[in-house]
Amino acid sequence: MPLTVDALLSLRDLRLSLVAGAAGRSRVVTAAHVSELQRPGEWLHGGELLMTAGVVLPADPGSCREFVQDVVGGGAAALAFGVGHGQPYRQPPAGLVDAAEEAGLPLLVVPDEVPFIAVTKAVFAVLAAEDRRALEHTIDVQRKLTVAATSGAGLNAILKVWLDATGRAAVVTDLLGRELAAVGSAAPSLLAAGRAALDEVSGRGLLGSASVEVDGLAVGVQPIGARRLRGHILLVRTRQPQLGTLDAALVSLLTLELERRHLADEPLRRAGAEAMARLAAGMPEDQIEPMLATFGLSTPRVRGLALRARRGEAGDLAADLALVLPGGLVRCAGDTVEAVTTEEVDVVALLGRFARGCAAGIGAALRPRAAAVSLRQARALLGSSERLGRPAEASEHSTSRLLLTLGSPELLASFADTVLAPIDAADPRGQLLATLRAWLDANAVWDTTAQALSVHRHTVRNRIDRIEKLTGRDLAIASARYELWLALEAREALAYADTTVH
Repeated sequence: MPLTVDALLSLRDLRLSLVAGAAGRSRVVTAAHVSELQRPGEWLHGGELLMTAGVVLPADPGSCREFVQDVVGGGAAALAFGVGHGQPYRQPPAGLVDAAEEAGLPLLVVPDEVPFIAVTKAVFAVLAAEDRRALEHTIDVQRKLTVAATSGAGLNAILKVWLDATGRAAVVTDLLGRELAAVGSAAPSLLAAGRAALDEVSGRGLLGSASVEVDGLAVGVQPIGARRLRGHILLVRTRQPQLGTLDAALVSLLTLELERRHLADEPLRRAGAEAMARLAAGMPEDQIEPMLATFGLSTPRVRGLALRARRGEAGDLAADLALVLPGGLVRCAGDTVEAVTTEEVDVVALLGRFARGCAAGIGAALRPRAAAVSLRQARALLGSSERLGRPAEASEHSTSRLLLTLGSPELLASFADTVLAPIDAADPRGQLLATLRAWLDANAVWDTTAQALSVHRHTVRNRIDRIEKLTGRDLAIASARYELWLALEAREALAYADTTVH
């Protein structure tokens, strides 16, 4: 327990008495200091028991008030005033008592027979004993945490020992910030408060730590992992320095546990890599769906993913993806990492976190039997991704745009403007272009276009006739329709490229 003013008063050998500032009895004393300066505040660090005999202290109320304000400004926990034989005062000046009471500063009287050095020794003896107890407690907790970590009982056992020993809530998350284990009633609030910090530090690997305060809850976020990031620990932050050692011990033992789990999962990752190799080599279609179900990918659609890792990092990147992707179907093929995942996974966000700057191809979301097709699409898009400087995705509507973006933006804009400029000038609201897009998408069927736009079919005819007059193109001819369609695709390709870059 910390040394408080109240605890100091209970030390019978000192025979201290409290004459003012009883409201501050719970203040913590961190040191003892003697000063006969008229303004000692600037020499204080905070938390001191400041002792003085008032050698240079005038007894008038104004001077006493200024002295107390200076002491309070320096952060002193309490003021001890020496009185008696050979001292300037037989009792504290009334002005000093009143000023201390007004400021809420505990004012203690040190009797004549107790020298200041005795008070100093007593204070530091108590502080030393407290430090010793804290060290013994730290060693005891570390021992219990180590026993829990070596028992093989897992994260929950380690965190239970932590909660029992410290009373502090804790949450362990994986690489994506998903909860792996938690203890303490404050754990849900802890995770909610630390969510933004997790998103911020996750991209910094083992160097990513943070400290935030949300709605009065102070949260510390620390990375877990030996050579690679395996997850994070969120703790209620404490201002007690000695507990920092325990925090570090907890992080170390959690690192051992997550690394052990990572090694234990190696056979499963190897099985996933072997399954991926069979899939890439041409597994019979009727065997693909049962194989995916074996790895937990019983889903209507899957997509292939291919990444070109930096030299020497393919193995680590594959291990990271195997941890976070459902099913863990990932393999390395040289510097290329390949995976199959569910349609629901936000692949672009995942790449931004684990493979920023790497060329990446994303196959179309297809039925499980066609997983190999999506994987081939992903591999084929790696070259395009390198040229584009971003992930290349083969989705239902983006293939033509992807090819268009391989040209320079200036060339695409010039082509689109040349074809569509007459329409732009005549219809700045874009109604004609919207009709043209809907008509082309409907394969020039009037009724389908009218239904899509919620207008009469004659309105569609009139707008298309106007487009023919503005552009000088006969839209009954396929090549004319194709040129207009290509101009529209070029504009959308430019917009697509701009949104993916920014």
